[in-house]
Amino acid sequence: MTGRNDSPGSAPETGPELVITRLFDAPRSLVFKAWTEPEHLVRWLGPKDFAASAVRLDVRPGGTWSAVITSPEGRSHGMAGVYREVAPPERLVFTFAWDEEEAERMLIALTFLERGGRTEMTFRQTGFRSAESRDSHREGWNECFDKLPGFLAQA
Repeated sequence: MTGRNDSPGSAPETGPELVITRLFDAPRSLVFKAWTEPEHLVRWLGPKDFAASAVRLDVRPGGTWSAVITSPEGRSHGMAGVYREVAPPERLVFTFAWDEEEAERMLIALTFLERGGRTEMTFRQTGFRSAESRDSHREGWNECFDKLPGFLAQA
């Protein structure tokens, strides 16, 4: 994470915003753990047909995280950030940046609401340089979230 300004006080809040809301048939404590435990995150992170690896999480305010996703063609994409807010099982906020695109550092805020034994997850990502970047992330995150119910059913 060298070369990035990921201090807890800096906030990439400008540019287009991405908001995705999903309802999962699982308790919110489990959905929260899917984001905060490496053995869970590695099983669903990455778009369709991508594989996650090297997931490292220090889940506390100021703690860092990193992961790598690999495409079916074998191209690896590293990502990393710093946790800003950790409030189990209700809220998680962290910075996000691709290793190869240090200029675009984003903020992701997740809320997890209990809905009668199910969990409503709202994912909000800000700090995009362009609508095209936001739209690319929308496609990728939606493919990740499409994999999440299968993981939650087996956890």
